[in-house]
Amino acid sequence: MSTAAVPDGRTVVRALVALKLRLLRNGLRRSPGRTAVYVIGGILGLAFASGVALAVAALNGRYAGSADAGVMLLGVLTLGWAALPLFLFSSDESADPTRLTMLPLRPGPLLRGSLLAALIGPGPLISLVLVTGAALSGAAGGASAAAAVVGVPLAVLCLVTLSRAVAAGNARMLSSRRGKDFAIFGGLAFALLVQAANVGSQSVFGRRGGPIDLSPLKPIAAVLRWIPPISAADATRTAGEGDYGLALLQLAAAAVLLVLLLRWWRSSLQELMVTADSSTLEVARGVERSREWRFLPEGRAGAVMQRHLRYAWREPRAKAAVFTSIGMTLVICVLSMVQGWSSVYLLAMTGTFLGLQMLNLFGMDGSAFWMVAATLRTPADARDELRGRAYAVLSYAVPVSVVLGLVLAAVTGDWAGLPSALGLALAMLGCGVALGALFSVLAPYTMPADSNPMRSAAPGQGGLIMLNQFGSMVGVALLNLPVGGYLLWALTSDGPTWPLLLLGPLYGGLIAALGIRLAAARLLERTPEILAKAIER
Repeated sequence: MSTAAVPDGRTVVRALVALKLRLLRNGLRRSPGRTAVYVIGGILGLAFASGVALAVAALNGRYAGSADAGVMLLGVLTLGWAALPLFLFSSDESADPTRLTMLPLRPGPLLRGSLLAALIGPGPLISLVLVTGAALSGAAGGASAAAAVVGVPLAVLCLVTLSRAVAAGNARMLSSRRGKDFAIFGGLAFALLVQAANVGSQSVFGRRGGPIDLSPLKPIAAVLRWIPPISAADATRTAGEGDYGLALLQLAAAAVLLVLLLRWWRSSLQELMVTADSSTLEVARGVERSREWRFLPEGRAGAVMQRHLRYAWREPRAKAAVFTSIGMTLVICVLSMVQGWSSVYLLAMTGTFLGLQMLNLFGMDGSAFWMVAATLRTPADARDELRGRAYAVLSYAVPVSVVLGLVLAAVTGDWAGLPSALGLALAMLGCGVALGALFSVLAPYTMPADSNPMRSAAPGQGGLIMLNQFGSMVGVALLNLPVGGYLLWALTSDGPTWPLLLLGPLYGGLIAALGIRLAAARLLERTPEILAKAIER
């Protein structure tokens, strides 16, 4: 009986670096479109980072608080590197150490190889540019240049190590279903933070070309500049002011942080290599009580509705789609409230975005769709299948629309416009349901084999996704011309708008029923093609 030989450290390091390069190359070779998007995205990202770095560096010598702006930039960058693994973990295969747990690897070489592999890619390069710009914002003289030579690479190394240490420390949680759920909420929180940073930057740099006021940054920067790895880049300012001892202390703090992060990362890798995953153990589960679903309709439509709602709550990709639609609406509404252009008629976006949840209904089933297809024998079966899925979407879309409408009316004070806005939103929701059912039958596309919530389709499906999403949005706008036309007439001629509270849901319901009936008529004959798309990987 022979055992596998443990490879030496240099071989492991070279193999991991080569593996990262191979993953990048193979990812780009999937399709010319993917390659073009990656290259263009990398160039635009680097150009944007260079513009931000130059803008922050140009503040030096012109404004008293220029170094504070650089510290704030480093704070945002550090937060991004620490938080991104928590909701983009499953989209970066090279960041998942659990894929290597079955290999005879020692933690030391695995750590060195993983660190070198993590430094390959556009992310570290963009961070290097931003850290350099932040360091130059407070630089002055040769001492600053000497500190920057050490501090800038040290800060970038700390950022990359921080990201991978967080990913390794939470690897099993992030690869579980609960981890994917956390990724969804983390992405929404990140979008809200971006909008908050946008509003905050307007208060600092002024609106419409107003004067730049960096004074609000001073108290926050006074604390952040002593937190590593921010302290490593801020050492250029301290050295330029002649405080060489403090500059060395800032660099030393970043070096200590790097050592602690490497030790955490190494211990996490060692634990992953030798500890069994509790998720592989059989766990006894109680039978869920059916009374929770007693409010659902009887028959096939009710069973389909229950199944679809379970998907929306348990399937990471389905949950991501639902909460992303709600989150996009909330972000736009919050931004409009802060900037003073909010309107109760923003509620119409809710109907549009949530109506998109009807798109590609059968792609989410995957290979399980064959069980659904086996039971589709009559037109009534097809109508009940589509009707049950539509009921599921409406069961959360209508309450969300009502609650958001009340919030918008309270913020704007336009309670008189709430009935018409809600009627318009429900009409658009009904049209979205109709078009979603039709596109699901006529233009289905394949979902990826994994459960990554950040991937909504398998490679090569770009044309069908564009047809579904943009075709549905344009179709919703066209189908709502009667309702929108009446609203426009009522607003311009002082006519009554309240009838839309009755006309909107009635019109949307009729369009939804018509769309479901038309889609059901084609579902039986297109079931083999839909099944092929559903199981294709």
